[in-house]
Amino acid sequence: MSRLSNKTALVTGGTSGIGLETARQFIAEGARVAVTGSSPASLEQARAVLGPDTLILKADAGDVAGQQEIARAVGAAFGKLDVLFVNAGVADFRPVDQWDEAGFDRSVAVNLKGPYFLIQALLPILANPASIVLNTSINAHIGMPNSSVYALTKAGLISLARTLSGELIGRGIRVNAVSPGPIATPLHGKIGMTDKDVAGLVSQIPAGRRGDVSEIAKAVVFFASDESAFTVGSELIIDGGMSTL
Repeated sequence: MSRLSNKTALVTGGTSGIGLETARQFIAEGARVAVTGSSPASLEQARAVLGPDTLILKADAGDVAGQQEIARAVGAAFGKLDVLFVNAGVADFRPVDQWDEAGFDRSVAVNLKGPYFLIQALLPILANPASIVLNTSINAHIGMPNSSVYALTKAGLISLARTLSGELIGRGIRVNAVSPGPIATPLHGKIGMTDKDVAGLVSQIPAGRRGDVSEIAKAVVFFASDESAFTVGSELIIDGGMSTL
């Protein structure tokens, strides 16, 4: 397929999980792709999966100055950018009485502040038309215990999808959001969930399973392509019905 033929795309957090699969599908659809990541192991994995033509950038998603470096590297490699998938994020779940300022600031920096300033840094090279897709979460919509900080950062991104759409559509830049529910990635293990915890989570999903990374990536491809040219400021919830309960 070639829905992204002759387009250039940047996927932040594109070296594992949803980001890696989205980058893979972008390439399959004909795009030239750059990805960012922070872990040496995941950077090597991305090189193996995505091939030598992919631009692999080591970056800290929460470092504001670093977003300028990403923009410079992408501009030097591609000249212009047609698609941005803001996917990098940190999922830190704690009861409200266990949060400290440093942890709070890190979540906000990685999930909201860094992405905001990355978009700002990329504005000079974003094409007309261009598509920005923000990876948010159903946690912004449901009252899940221990998710207060994570949810507020994701709610901020949903707000940005709307406000930046109003501001940037005149420049031909569309902004939309995908809000995944529980997806089968290594994340649940990283945050300490046991098999029993995962089973309990799945019991809350009407579809009876966690989502697959490919299901999120396909939605992002739609938003990135010209098929969604009239879709602006929208949020697509992909959660197996979890947020409807």
